[in-house]
Amino acid sequence: MAEALNRSADPDAARPHRVMEIDGSGDFWQVDDIVAELGEIRRNWRADVADHAEYGSEGFPSRLRLSRVTDELCGVLFPLRLGPDHVRLHNEDAFVRQTLQLALSRLHAQLRLELTYSQDSGGPEAIDANASEIVTAFAQMLPGIRSLLDTDVEAAYRGDPSARSFDEVLICYPGLLAIIHHRLAHALRNLGAPLVARIISEISHGRTGIDIHPGAQIGPSFFIDHGTGVVIGETAIIGARVRIYQGVTLGAKNFPTDESGALVKAVPRHPIIEDDVVLYAGASILGRVTIGQKSVIGGNVWLTHSVPASSRVFQAREQNLITWQGNEE
Repeated sequence: MAEALNRSADPDAARPHRVMEIDGSGDFWQVDDIVAELGEIRRNWRADVADHAEYGSEGFPSRLRLSRVTDELCGVLFPLRLGPDHVRLHNEDAFVRQTLQLALSRLHAQLRLELTYSQDSGGPEAIDANASEIVTAFAQMLPGIRSLLDTDVEAAYRGDPSARSFDEVLICYPGLLAIIHHRLAHALRNLGAPLVARIISEISHGRTGIDIHPGAQIGPSFFIDHGTGVVIGETAIIGARVRIYQGVTLGAKNFPTDESGALVKAVPRHPIIEDDVVLYAGASILGRVTIGQKSVIGGNVWLTHSVPASSRVFQAREQNLITWQGNEE
């Protein structure tokens, strides 16, 4: 009786289990042919793109580990707000010292992976020395990055009437998180680590919905309000005290190609935004155009030409013509 009750409680007990036969090779799902075919496809693809290969096949910088590094660096830059909850004024410097040592060591390991598999990096000793030089130079830049970020925090607080404090801006605003990541990534890219920099920018993109290429040059007091859907291209140049809203695109209008039809890389193709410009939600500014200082570009404007300083560019207003269709009295 107990056995019958146990069987009724287990729906699988009443069904006989089918045992799949394994051939002598141990190929349970008979995948050997698939594995061979996939390997052939990979080898053919690598041969086809050999001229464009930049990295090898054994290891790459880790997005997961760089995510941890950027979290640690955020804590180093703003320990009381972006660090762990045990940090207080009395142990702030000790936390920064310990965390910075760990973060820089982890960053060094990721840089070695990039440099090992990039072209013409030299032997292991040269790679290690190069990675050490980048980390040392990057560490020396952190005080300047912190000072620059202070201007961004203040710009967000001054530019948003709903902001109640600098701390709220720093803790809550996705635009601020995106610009922290960008300023770190931009520094690393300039020091010769473009892949690590790009991974950091994509970590930020995934977290905030804000896509800033690490090559973009961004001046002080930069404020992204709301932020979702913002795109800032590789060769964009943004001046001081610029404010942009969600959905803004600073993109390319066209992409030049070489004789073989391949895209030409690193050509200046994104806008230049001068000081004190405001770009409202949904504005798309495309191509190597210049938006003069103190200009205002309205929401959903599509702009592919330069405008002088103090311009005001808005969508054409809709005109509604109402026709009376009834009988006039």
